Amino acid sequence: MKNITLPIDKKTAEQLKAGDSVLISGEILTARDCAHKRLTDMIKAGEPLPFDLSGAIIYYAGPCPAKPGMASGSCGPTTSSRMDVYAPVLLDLGLGGMIGKGEMSDEVRRAIVANQGVYFAAIGGAGAIYGKSIVKSELVAFPELLSEAVRRLTVVDFPCVVAYDCNGGSIY
Repeated sequence: MKNITLPIDKKTAEQLKAGDSVLISGEILTARDCAHKRLTDMIKAGEPLPFDLSGAIIYYAGPCPAKPGMASGSCGPTTSSRMDVYAPVLLDLGLGGMIGKGEMSDEVRRAIVANQGVYFAAIGGAGAIYGKSIVKSELVAFPELLSEAVRRLTVVDFPCVVAYDCNGGSIY
């Protein structure tokens, strides 16, 4: 088991191999389909993004509302391939990697290698466990998207597996 503190840098990414189990601590962003479309539309229009992509990790998830005394409710991953069209652009602009469920396209895999990024797999159906790793949650952008708004989550020991590494390795 490897411990990773975010933001991720290229040196850390280079040390990760497909199949490595990791515990992630630090800040991650959540964004799903609608938020990704908005972000890429902003990029195309030359508008500044509402957060810095440098070394950031985007978790393909939409957290459920928090119960009293909790920072977040259940927060399981969504199918990553739905972000295939958006991920290469964000990686090219400095995104350090993503967390999601399932395989991504060959184009995304090439962008991960070209940008020395990483793709982490989270377990579908384990949203309640992931929710317990979240110690803080704050709205960052697009509140009108409700559960699909971009949130900044502070996580401690968030469990994942390296699915695609920056050398082209894959668990799939």
